This record gives sequence, C-alpha cells and structure tokens, in this order.
Amino acid sequence: MREIQAEQIVNAVKQLCIDANRVLPQDLESCIHRAAEQEISPLGKSILCDLCSNMDAARELQIPVCQDTGMAVVFAEVGQEVHIDGNFEEAVNEGVRRGYLDGLLRCSVVADPVRRGNTGDNTPAILHTRLVAGDKLSLTVAPKGFGSENMSRIKMFTPSATIDDIIGFVVETAQVAGSNPCPPMVLGVGIGGDFEKCAQLAKEALCRPVSEPNGDPFYAELEEKMLEAVNALQIGPQGFGGKTTALSVHIAQFPTHIAGLPVAVNVGCHVTRHKNITI
Repeated sequence: MREIQAEQIVNAVKQLCIDANRVLPQDLESCIHRAAEQEISPLGKSILCDLCSNMDAARELQIPVCQDTGMAVVFAEVGQEVHIDGNFEEAVNEGVRRGYLDGLLRCSVVADPVRRGNTGDNTPAILHTRLVAGDKLSLTVAPKGFGSENMSRIKMFTPSATIDDIIGFVVETAQVAGSNPCPPMVLGVGIGGDFEKCAQLAKEALCRPVSEPNGDPFYAELEEKMLEAVNALQIGPQGFGGKTTALSVHIAQFPTHIAGLPVAVNVGCHVTRHKNITI
C-alpha cells in the first residue's frame, strides 16, 4: 500500500488549474497554427493569427489564455493500492480554491443553480473518480468555459438510427451553436452507455489529444467524416466564415442497452484546456 498525503493532491490540483488556464496543450496549439496557414478566408486567417498571438501573449505574460477560466472539471484515476491520508474530495476542492485565488483566475461558480450567489473561489469542482489498478494517482484538470458548454446537447436515439443520423446530430449541434462557442470548436462525442455515461464520455473525449484519433479504425473514420461535415458549414473562426469551423472531433464509445443508442456532443471552444499529472 502506497500512501499519498492530501496536501500533495492540493498542491497538484492548484498548479494544474493555473497551468491549464495559461498554456494550451501543444498539439492543440499546433493545430490552430496549421489552421491559420490553411484558412482560405482572409478574415478567418486574420482571426486565427490573432488567436495564435493571444496564446503567445498568455504564455509570455503568465496570464489566462481566455477570460472565462471555466468551471474546474477533475478526472481522477485512483490506484487500488493507494491510501490517501486525508479527505480526497476536500483536497481536490482546496486545490481548486488555491489555484483560482492564488493564480488570479476568474471565479465563475455559483452556490445554487437557481438562487445563484458566487462561491468566491470557483469551488466546488466537478469530480469524476475511478478506481484503477496500481499504486499511482492520475489527475486531469479540464477547466470548462460555459460559452461552449451551453451549446452542448444529448439525444437518446433508438438502435434504428443510422450513421448519417448520428453525423447529422453532431453537425446540427455545431450549426445551432454557430459563433457562440468561439469557434473553431473542438467537439467531444459520446456514443453509448446511458444518459449520464454518454455525457461523461463526451467530456472525456475533449481531454484526448487532438492529434490522437480513436483507437478503433471504425470510429476514427467516423471522426473524420464528422469533422469534414462540420467544417462544410463554413461558420468559420469566431463565426465570420471560413473553412475552419472545428479543429477536431473526438468520439468516446461505450456498450449500451439493446433498446438504446445515446449520443452526446460536448462542445469545446478553441481554448479546450486540460492538464494532467501522475503522483
């Protein structure tokens, strides 16, 4: 049995919150730079170049790459041979609290969904915990802004739905979103499970590197078809037209019931942030 102190978790989550908000994953940055080079719309190209300059400025000045520093979503894989000395959930939330306050990140969480009231420290986090083999603790912090989150959708298809129906739903979601999620978008698509599992799959798909296709060739090809169809909408960077409406589409799949075919689309903006550490 390996022991991990709660304070280690606090410090790790704090730094992940700060780093994820300041610097995008390298493969996503590279994808945006390529899009800027390949965009045929003059205005779209100019906007993408501005986004690249913004990423450089955030890195150099050590400030957030986007003013919406998001709600902290934390994925934790806890090894079964790990003993955490202290309260795990409290440690995660304390890490978020310190990260957002010490990192001067915007606090955007309200204490009650209807009565509102800002918590003042961006807690509580959305925490997904899974037990895995081994003696390590893996933490991924994915700050999620709500300009894009609000555009996300789920549909409970029946098994009679075709591949074209599924692609159509993804495309329709992007079309309805329009300029709201600050395109170019990153789309996470969950297929399978039940209602809540499907939505979680879509969120997890956003945390996969944009350079990494689905490991199943069938779904990798489906990702390509979805991306091509979404980009054919010509919404373009920030909604001003162009061929770069989405940077990537990632699918995460899971077994489902014989009577169901749930599909969820979690919309991410061009600032689709996530940072990981293994303790």
